[in-house]
Amino acid sequence: MKVRPATINDASLILSFIQKKSEFDRNIGAFSGVLQVSEDKIRKTLFATIPFSYVLFAEFSGYEVGFALYGFRYSSFAGQPSIWLDDLYVDEDTRSQGAGAALMAQLAQIAKENNCTHLAWNADARNTRGLSFYHRLGAEVTEQHGNRCFLRWVPWANAN
Repeated sequence: MKVRPATINDASLILSFIQKKSEFDRNIGAFSGVLQVSEDKIRKTLFATIPFSYVLFAEFSGYEVGFALYGFRYSSFAGQPSIWLDDLYVDEDTRSQGAGAALMAQLAQIAKENNCTHLAWNADARNTRGLSFYHRLGAEVTEQHGNRCFLRWVPWANAN
């Protein structure tokens, strides 16, 4: 499993993963809206002089099988950044083969390199497989509002 950052030439691939993620969320009842994203919006927002977010791809046998879309947040009280994971998605037929773990490991490395306090994201409570995966990583659900679980992960907290 290889993880690589997205380039501007990946705009259509990013869009396809966002579409697959939205369909997954729709199937579990977590999304009922209309996607408003386009390749043009992706190019303008993710690959601008100051990108609003970043994308990583997990590749297996030369094919992109998963993606993570994330950005940095800054805490004035901590005086440090953290990472907000907006989307993590792995193609259904390649789940449980290490793509999600590889993406999360790369995010942990990026967080550590940038002196981040933690990684955070939310997940739908109906995504039991995803929540189990996050729990195995060591992430904790810090709060829950209805079906929305808020997670926090400090992967280096238990490091030697």
